[in-house]
Amino acid sequence: MQTSHVLVIGGAGFVGSHLVARLAGVATASATPLEPGSVTEPPIDPERIVAATRDAEHAQHLLLLPRVEVLELDVRNDADLNAAVGSLGTDGIVVNLVGILHGERAEPYGAAFAAAHVDLPRRLVDACRSTGVRRLLHMSALGADSAGPSMYLRSKGDGERVVRESALDWTIFRPSVIFGPDDHFLNLFAHMQQIAPVVPLACAQARFQPVYVQDVAQAFVNAMATPATIGHAYDLAGPQVYTLEALVRYAGQASGHPRPVLHLPDALARLQAAVLEHMPGTPVMTRDNLDSMRLDNVMQGPLAPELGLRQPVSLEAAMTDVLAGRGHESQMQTLRRSVYR
Repeated sequence: MQTSHVLVIGGAGFVGSHLVARLAGVATASATPLEPGSVTEPPIDPERIVAATRDAEHAQHLLLLPRVEVLELDVRNDADLNAAVGSLGTDGIVVNLVGILHGERAEPYGAAFAAAHVDLPRRLVDACRSTGVRRLLHMSALGADSAGPSMYLRSKGDGERVVRESALDWTIFRPSVIFGPDDHFLNLFAHMQQIAPVVPLACAQARFQPVYVQDVAQAFVNAMATPATIGHAYDLAGPQVYTLEALVRYAGQASGHPRPVLHLPDALARLQAAVLEHMPGTPVMTRDNLDSMRLDNVMQGPLAPELGLRQPVSLEAAMTDVLAGRGHESQMQTLRRSVYR
C-alpha cells in the first residue's frame, strides 16, 4: 500500500527507531526473525518518513535508512509542530510515541506528565485539524485510566480521552512493558546483578506480560494499512505472563550473574523509592512506579487479529543470547546487510 508521508513524533527513541526502520523496509539489529511470523515485509511503502526528535544528534543512525529524514523538533512550539504536521499533506499519517515514566508529584499528576501525555496529544490533534491530516496513531499504555492508581496511568488515560474525542481517524495502542536488545528494562535488571550482591525488590509479585519491540512496531505499521483499526484502542502484550521477580531472576541467569532477590515489604519499598526518585539522574524506581504496579500489567484477552501479529515473539527467544552477550555481533551483521542491500 502506498502512502505519501509519515511523521513519527519520538522517532529516535526505543520504539521509534524500530518503527522508522520497519517503515523503511529495513530489519533493525534486533529484528532477526526469531519465530514464524514475527517480522514481515511492511504493508505500506511511504515515500517520505520523518523521524522527529528533540535532539537530531540522537537520530544520526536513522539517516542510513532509505527515505528517512530526521527533523529536530521542539514539540512545545506550536508553530513548529503545525509546520511538521502540515508538511505531510492531507493523506499523511502522524504517529505519537512520546511518553515519560517519571515526573514531579501532584494531583492528579504533575506538570511533566501533563505536558507529555495530555497537552502534546491535544496540540497534535489541533495541528491535524488545522492542516487537514486525518490519520493519527497514538501510543498509550496498558492500564491507562483517568481514575488509575498512578500519575502515569491517569495522565495516559487523559491523553487517550483527548485522542478518542478528536473526531480524527485515530488508533490507540496500549502495550505492556516493551522489551528488546536495546531496552532499559531487562538490560537494567541484568546490569544491576552484575554490580550488586543482592537485589532488593519492591512489588516482587506484580505481574507483567512483556511485548517485543518489533511486534509493537509491526502492529503500528499494519494498522496504517488496515482501515478496520480506525476508532479502536488495542492492548499489546507478549505470549507469557511473568512476575517481576521472575523477570529479574531471568535477566540475572541469562546474563550469567544471578543474584538473590530480597522481597521488600510495602513500607520499606516506598521508602526506597522515595530516596531513589530524589537522586541525580533518571530514577531507577519512584513511588509512582510502585503505584502503577498495584495493577497487573496483563491483557484480558488475545491480540486483535486485524493487527496481523500471528505469533508474538517470546522474551526468551529474543533476549537470552543478548543478555548473555552472544547476540550483538550477529544482529549487527543483519543490520548491515539490510541497510546496504
